[in-house]
Amino acid sequence: MRRQRPTAEESGSRWQRFYAIVGKIPEGCVATYGQIAELAGLEGYARQVGYALAALSEARADGVPWHRVINAKGEVSPRTASSGHRIQRKLLEAEGIEFHQERVNLNQCRWVPEPGIVESGH
Repeated sequence: MRRQRPTAEESGSRWQRFYAIVGKIPEGCVATYGQIAELAGLEGYARQVGYALAALSEARADGVPWHRVINAKGEVSPRTASSGHRIQRKLLEAEGIEFHQERVNLNQCRWVPEPGIVESGH
């Protein structure tokens, strides 16, 4: 039997670190799931970043710009049984992010945090 994903409350501080980092991504920029994990001091935990963002309810998403996190190919990752990926793309386009053949140019739009803005592992 497949194990269910933990809730945000069950994952505690790890997910809170992800949310804090995502909250710093400025409008008009994107980051990848792997980039957020690495900035949190958890390299290799990209999937956990996805789980954490998927666990956000509308009420909890306030202040967490989840839509600014995309996959390493520069694409919005489709969600199962949800139209969230279409909403995500519309939110990004409203912020001026351009898509070319379903992809964002990460060289142009990737968030590069200033030194010290994100403390790894904290």
